[in-house]
Amino acid sequence: MTELAGLRPDHFLWQVEDRIATIRLNRPERKNPLTFESYAELRDTFRALAQATDIDVVILAPNGGNFSSGGDVHDIIGPLVAMDMKGLLTFTRMTGDLVKAMIGCGKPVIAAVDGVCVGAGAIMAMASDLRLATPGAKCAFLFTRVGLAGCDMGACAILPRIVGQGRAAELLYTGRVMRAEEGERWGFWNRLHEADALEAAAMDLARQLAAGPTFAHGITKTQLNQEWNMGLEQAIEAEAQAQAICMQTRDFERAYRAFVARETPVFAGD
Repeated sequence: MTELAGLRPDHFLWQVEDRIATIRLNRPERKNPLTFESYAELRDTFRALAQATDIDVVILAPNGGNFSSGGDVHDIIGPLVAMDMKGLLTFTRMTGDLVKAMIGCGKPVIAAVDGVCVGAGAIMAMASDLRLATPGAKCAFLFTRVGLAGCDMGACAILPRIVGQGRAAELLYTGRVMRAEEGERWGFWNRLHEADALEAAAMDLARQLAAGPTFAHGITKTQLNQEWNMGLEQAIEAEAQAQAICMQTRDFERAYRAFVARETPVFAGD
C-alpha cells in the first residue's frame, strides 16, 4: 500500500488535512490550464490514490477564483496541430486515462468549482463524484468551439447520465456555458455556495465522508460506476455480493454496537 500525504507534485498544488487531499491547478494567472505534464501527473496521482492508505477523500479546488480553463492553447493545442495520428492518439488516450484514474481511485472526489470551468476542466468536474459550485461558476464543454467533437474524455457516456441525454446533447453540440443555477437545476451541481463559503462547504462534506465507513464508500463508488454496464438482475446480484463483503467489516459491527448502546458510531475504515 502507499502513503501520499507527503507527495510533492511539480504541476499542481497538493495539501492533506484530516486524511483529505486538496488538489489545485497552479497557473492562476492563466485560469489554471492543463498541460501535457499536468495531465500525466494528475493521472499518475489518481492511480496511486487507489492504493493510498492515508487519504480518504479528494477535493478538486479552484485557485485564484477559477477552476480550470482546460487544455492550454499554446502548450497543448498548438503542438497537437503538428502531431501525426500516433501522437494524437497517445495524447487523447492519456487524457481519457485521467478520467479512468479518477473513477478508479477508490475515494470520493469532490469538485469545488468557482469561475471558469471549461473543456478538460469541465470534464474533471464531471468525473468527480460530487460537485459544488458558486453562482459565478461558468461550466462549458467547449470542444466544438475548437473544431472538435463533443465526445471527449468520456463526456458522451458520463454527462447524459448526470443531466439527461437531451441536455447533454445541447451542451456538447453547442459548447455553450451552462449557468450555475441551470446546472444545479439539472443535477450537475449538487449544491451552490457563495464564493467565500465554497471551500468550507467542500471541506465539511469531505470530513463527513472521511468520518464515515470509508471501505464501504469505496465499494459504493465501484458499484456506481460498474453498474452502468449491467442489467437490473446483474446489478442486484452485484450489490448483494458487495453488501455481503461490507457486512464482514469491523465498521459494520461498530455501527451495530453503537446502535445498541445508543451511541454515535466511530468508523475506522476496516
